[in-house]
Amino acid sequence: MRHGSVTQPWREETGAPLGRQNDPPLDERGRHQAAAVAVRLEEEPIAALFVSPLRRTVETAAPLVALRNEEPRILEDLREVELGDWEHGELSRRAAAGDPEFQHVMREQRWDLIPNAERAAAFAERVGRGLVAAAAASGADSVAVAYTHSAVIAEACRQVTSSEAFAFMAVSNGSLTRLVRMPEGRWVLLSFNETAHLPVEWQARVKRGDGG
Repeated sequence: MRHGSVTQPWREETGAPLGRQNDPPLDERGRHQAAAVAVRLEEEPIAALFVSPLRRTVETAAPLVALRNEEPRILEDLREVELGDWEHGELSRRAAAGDPEFQHVMREQRWDLIPNAERAAAFAERVGRGLVAAAAASGADSVAVAYTHSAVIAEACRQVTSSEAFAFMAVSNGSLTRLVRMPEGRWVLLSFNETAHLPVEWQARVKRGDGG
């Protein structure tokens, strides 16, 4: 699951020391998404529940945690990619402004072009470890649920499908992506960016051009 929608304060508005990574809380929309996610997952045969160390995943998982009366496990390897000098809203500001450096990162599909960002190989390695750890907590008749982040989901899907690096970056807040680990260890992408459990206005849309 991708976490719900979050607040994105400007750097000077936070009024608190900034950590290594952006760590905002859910906004009102995000809290509604979290509740819808809990309803969607309530009947799943969940063997284990994971969150990343970042608060937006913990807050998104909270409604399901309350229903299950079971604390989630923190899976460090599934925290968001480290954006170095572009943490704390800088990436979003550059994207909104059409910044050429941001556009270059998107064209090259490499987070590590950002100054002091996490190296691509290190990010890929830890996401792979996280996938294996989550899968190990479930069995043939159960699932592991991990509340995580857009770049992590995109990287997991890249590894499973051998796609381009950013092919799966369009991950909606509160969406569900299903990855299955087969008995021989092979991974299968069963579904991506499921949003039918969310209110219609927050569901993923397919934009169609004039060609149909």
